[in-house]
Amino acid sequence: MPEQQPRTIAPHTLPETITRYLKAHRAHDTATAVTTFTDDATVTDDGKTYQGATAIERWLSRSATEFTYTINLTSAQQIDTTHYIATHHLEGNFPGGTVDLRYQFTLRNNLIERLVIEA
Repeated sequence: MPEQQPRTIAPHTLPETITRYLKAHRAHDTATAVTTFTDDATVTDDGKTYQGATAIERWLSRSATEFTYTINLTSAQQIDTTHYIATHHLEGNFPGGTVDLRYQFTLRNNLIERLVIEA
């Protein structure tokens, strides 16, 4: 990610693509969520990287069914016109039971080119 300092923004001002992805992800709507990514996108989650639409679709399907949890968007930041961070609070039946995760988005042509999810 760029070296610029992120600035806090209102969560509802995140780009439409990110909002659409987050809404679909919360609803376990894999078909919609995968359409928010570029064909060559990468997702890094839990130390594993998934590249391309097929791998991301498998990751989305697995993550939608692996655990039961609630997810709440708690803050949003913008680094520049293509880099955003959305912080979520999760509670559920996964190890530890609660976690705050930073979803770091890189956009290209109004689609998600890269997503890194980390605590």
